[in-house]
Amino acid sequence: MSTDVGDAIERDYGAKVVAVEPGGIERIPQAERHGRPLQLAWTFSSPNLEFATIFVGVLAVQAFGLSFWPAVAAIVLGNLLGSVAQGLLAAQGPSAGVPQMVLGRLAFGYRGNVLPAGLMTITSGFGWIAVNSVSATFALNSLTGLPLLPCLIVVIVLEIGIAFFGHNLVQAFERYICPLLAVIFVVGAVAVFTHFDPSAAPPPGGAGGGIGGFLLAFGTVFSYAASWNPYAADYARYLPTATSKLRTGLAAGVGLFLATTILMIAGAASVSAASLAGVSSDNPTTAYVGVLPHALGMLTLLAIALGAAAANVLNVYSGALAFLSLGFEVPLRRARAVVAVAFGVIGFVTALFALPDAAANYQAFLLVIVYWTGPWLGVVLTDQWLRRRRLPEELFYDRTYRNRAGVIAFVLGIAVSVPLFSNQELFTGVVAKAVPAVGDITFIVGFAVAAMIYAALFSRLSRAE
Repeated sequence: MSTDVGDAIERDYGAKVVAVEPGGIERIPQAERHGRPLQLAWTFSSPNLEFATIFVGVLAVQAFGLSFWPAVAAIVLGNLLGSVAQGLLAAQGPSAGVPQMVLGRLAFGYRGNVLPAGLMTITSGFGWIAVNSVSATFALNSLTGLPLLPCLIVVIVLEIGIAFFGHNLVQAFERYICPLLAVIFVVGAVAVFTHFDPSAAPPPGGAGGGIGGFLLAFGTVFSYAASWNPYAADYARYLPTATSKLRTGLAAGVGLFLATTILMIAGAASVSAASLAGVSSDNPTTAYVGVLPHALGMLTLLAIALGAAAANVLNVYSGALAFLSLGFEVPLRRARAVVAVAFGVIGFVTALFALPDAAANYQAFLLVIVYWTGPWLGVVLTDQWLRRRRLPEELFYDRTYRNRAGVIAFVLGIAVSVPLFSNQELFTGVVAKAVPAVGDITFIVGFAVAAMIYAALFSRLSRAE
C-alpha cells in the first residue's frame, strides 16, 4: 500500500519567509514549489564559511604532518569527491520533492532506512550541531571576552530560532549572510597568504606526513564535504519539478567545493603564518586571527560565529527531517518545527560537554562520521544509477516496501572497512596497525564494498510486499 502523506497536510506556505513551515517530511505539492537552482550555491557555501572549515586545513598540517602543497592536494581531491556526490544527490530533489532521507528509502526500504536515518540523526544532527556551536562559542569568547557558557547560549538561541521557522527563512538567511562571510573570509585568507611560508616544515608531534598522513588528511577533508551529502535533497525539494538537474547539481556542488576548498587551504597556510608571527594559543580561533590585522581579526571572529550559526541552522533543520524519516508518528501540524527545537536543546547539551577539548573531539568526530557516510553513499549512488530511467515515487511512503540489498550492503561495508582499516586513537584496524602507511582508507573501502554488494543484490532483494 502506498501513502503520500503530502496529501494529508493543509499547507499555505509557498514562498513566505517569516512563516513557520507546516508539516514534516511529506512530498512538496506542485502549488508550493518555488525558487531557482542558484539558491543551492549559497545554501551550501554559507554554512562552510566558518572556522570549522578552516580548522580541517589546520589539521592537515598540524595533526597529519603534511607540508603545504601535499595538504592542498588532499584538500582539493577530498572536497572534489564530496562535492560531486553532493551535486548528484541534490539533482534528484526537484523531481522527488522529498527530503534526502526519504529518498533513501528507495535504497534501504521503509524499515531498513531507519539505520542510516538514525545514524544521521545522531552524528550529523547532534554531533555537527555540537561541533559548530563550539566553534562559534570560541569565536564569541575571543571577540567579547564573555565566559563560554553565555556565548554558547547566544549561539544556540540564534540557530534554533531560524531553523524553527523552516525552509524559506533558512534559505533567506543563508543567502544574505553569504556575501558578508565571503568578503571577510577571502580578505582574511589573502592576509594569511601574504604571511605564510609554503616551504615550511610541518610542526613536530603530528602523524608524520607521508602517504599515511596524506590519506588521513584526504579522509578528513572528504568526511567534512560528504557530511553534507545526507542533506542534499532537503534544500532542493521545493524547486519546481521541471528544474534542470544539471543546473541543480552544479549549483549545490560548486557552492560546496569553492567554500570548503578556499578556507581549508587558508587553514593549512595559517599554521606556518602563525609560527612565523610568534602566535600561540590553546584557543584555535585565537591562533588563526592572531596573524591578521586587529580590525580584520575582530571581523573574522564575528564571521566565524555567524558562519558556524549558518551551518547549524542547516544541521538543526535537516536533523529534524532525518528524525521524522525514522517513521515516528508526530501528530502535530508543526512536527518539524517542534523536533527542530528539541534538536537544538540536545545540541546545546552535547556542545557543553565538548567545550573543554574542542580540537581533539573535533578530529575524532570527523574520522568517525565518514565510517557510515562512505557505505551509505555507495548504496545510495548505486541505487540512483540503477533507477536512472524512472524514480518510483510511489515507494517513498510505502510501509510494505522492503529492500534488504541496501541494508546488507551498508552493514557489510561498515563491517569490512572499520575492523580492517580504521586508524584512530581509540581503535586501530588490523591492516592499519600492520601497515601504518595506509593511513585511514576506511571510507574508500566502505564505499566500494557497499556499492558492489548492492549492485549484485539489488534485483533479487528489492521488492514491495
